[in-house]
Amino acid sequence: MNAPDSFNEPIVRVRELKKDRVNFVLENVDLAFANSFRRVVMADIPTVAIDLVEFEANTTVLPDEYIAHRLGLIPLVSANCEDAIRYTRDCTCLSQCSYCAVQLRLDVTCNDDNTMEVTSNHLEVVPFQDDFIHDNLEHGDEKAKRSQFFGHPVGKQDPGVPPVLIAKIRKGQELRVRCVAKKGIAKEHAKWSPCSAVSFEYDPYNKLRHTAYWFETDSRAEWPVSENGKEEEEPRDDEVFDFNAAPNKFYFEIETDGSLSPEDVVERGLNELQNKLANLLLGLKAGPDEMLEDWTDSQPQAPVAAPTNGGSWGEGTGGWGRGSSPARTGAGSGGWNTSPGAGGSSSAWGASPERQIGSWNA
Repeated sequence: MNAPDSFNEPIVRVRELKKDRVNFVLENVDLAFANSFRRVVMADIPTVAIDLVEFEANTTVLPDEYIAHRLGLIPLVSANCEDAIRYTRDCTCLSQCSYCAVQLRLDVTCNDDNTMEVTSNHLEVVPFQDDFIHDNLEHGDEKAKRSQFFGHPVGKQDPGVPPVLIAKIRKGQELRVRCVAKKGIAKEHAKWSPCSAVSFEYDPYNKLRHTAYWFETDSRAEWPVSENGKEEEEPRDDEVFDFNAAPNKFYFEIETDGSLSPEDVVERGLNELQNKLANLLLGLKAGPDEMLEDWTDSQPQAPVAAPTNGGSWGEGTGGWGRGSSPARTGAGSGGWNTSPGAGGSSSAWGASPERQIGSWNA
């Protein structure tokens, strides 16, 4: 006997795979899973991007902030980013080192009468020279896990990929910049997203009536069915509407910026979503009593109420902690007055200074 659809395992069927995009069908999942997968792919997969820019010379017509913003959006090769580089917050170096960052330099000068285009191909990866100054640096094998062109601009070694334009300079102008690329995710900044676009479709014939098409005369003529309609059976006009129906087949298309391959994006997206669900289930395994105790321990304790006249702050006779409260007496040894008034001694609040020359004003 065949198991119901709710117990079937998810199925991924790749329909088209190119260098920078993938088109596949995801089956036996619900709408919440499809939405979560799309968000994880766009915002939770780590990559490497330029995060710090130090300008040594800039005589172009563009301001530093404009060029720094364009440098940060250049995609960098981030293959095996999980193991090949550390997060800066997890590294023991002072600012950046070869284990948590990639250093790039841009040194361009125009000596020709023609306009020169400064592109991502002019960026060169240079090694760090100051790792030895970090006394507490923990050495690891991150650098051994990097590919040959890790941290290089995407397409620099591929003549078929056009470079990213940074600026245009004329004769006598120069641009000399030092860049530091770090590991991050798109939740911090969109420059760390490995995807250019992520789209998915379900129910191409709108059998579930999740969408109300606006039309003038004929909705079918004005809203043609996409190519995904070939994957499903066209509904009949006399078909009864099922109020309990739910989508379980989704048509995805993911386009990357080149920092990661489409296969890596899909695989790492599924792994990241699986880890998130595992952590959620692990947190729910704690019993209600344990969760209540943890919540109670984390709450601030209520302050001890102040004693009334004649009462005491705690048990016994002692000081402030568990003894009697200071009495509202006049001047005395160690006593407090209600307010600074006349007649107080040096051990109490005492009287306020009188108006005298060379002393405080009243």
